[in-house]
Amino acid sequence: MISGFKILAFEPAHWNAVREIYRLGLLTRNATFETEVPDFEAWSKKFPARWFWVIEQQGEVVGWAGLQPTSVRKAYEGVMEVTVYVHPDHGGKGLGTKLMQHLVAESEKSGIWTLYASIFEENEASIRLHTTAGFRQIGFREKIAQLDGKWRNTVLFERRSKIICL
Repeated sequence: MISGFKILAFEPAHWNAVREIYRLGLLTRNATFETEVPDFEAWSKKFPARWFWVIEQQGEVVGWAGLQPTSVRKAYEGVMEVTVYVHPDHGGKGLGTKLMQHLVAESEKSGIWTLYASIFEENEASIRLHTTAGFRQIGFREKIAQLDGKWRNTVLFERRSKIICL
């Protein structure tokens, strides 16, 4: 059971903690194809402030979640890609679930009808998080890109809103 947590809108003061959590995720080589943490300016373009949250436990940022548009085309304005990271020292405590629940609720309040995720097939914790949150597997990308010279596969997931897509 988790206690003493708060989910807050991202503010620039959270950047150092967010950057460190992302850096630790990069080191696992099971979270993203990225190999370097971008600077704050590049990050801000990738994750609009409206769609970016942190989770604090006892005043410390221990995770974050964001949504990013999958396309600039008007027809896809209700489709967003999901990203959730939790500091490895705080994994397995339900913080990722809390972030995902918040992200889903906020997306539906804004009329988002589809949430999308592309996850390394080896990332069992992320796959479990998404399926528990109502995502379903919609595909598989074999050898979609290389990381450290090794071809990697990803599994594609989506969650359709039961509120928006009636």
